[in-house]
Amino acid sequence: MTPRFRPAPAGFTLIELMIALAVLAILTAVALPSYNSYIRRAKVPAGLDALSAFATRMEQRYQDVGNYGTDDCAIANPTNIANFAVSCELTDGGQGFTATATGSGPVSDYVFTIDESGARTTTYKSNSLNCWSTKGTVCDT
Repeated sequence: MTPRFRPAPAGFTLIELMIALAVLAILTAVALPSYNSYIRRAKVPAGLDALSAFATRMEQRYQDVGNYGTDDCAIANPTNIANFAVSCELTDGGQGFTATATGSGPVSDYVFTIDESGARTTTYKSNSLNCWSTKGTVCDT
């Protein structure tokens, strides 16, 4: 009697497919929030750059004239900044200012400020830090 060779079954069993699907779901659940956070943080530097440049121009104005403005901030607020709106408020009769970049859209949780002394503040979801932070809850180093 000659033995017959049975071909090995090809493909995957249902259990193997379900395990692979479960592993994929777990990896997605872990990776997706981190990726979304990374994408959101990547949009923040545009607002910080605009706010920093605005504060520098305000300081140049003060060096030239001796005040930051009389009724309103002397330098026009930057416009067309992706996801941010910059505003300025005078303090101490034009001897001080506070400039604010308020996020919108994907970065609506962020509000950055800078004043005439260079003091920087980040407000992220009602948490306040005495620095500019793209991470929201810790100061960047």
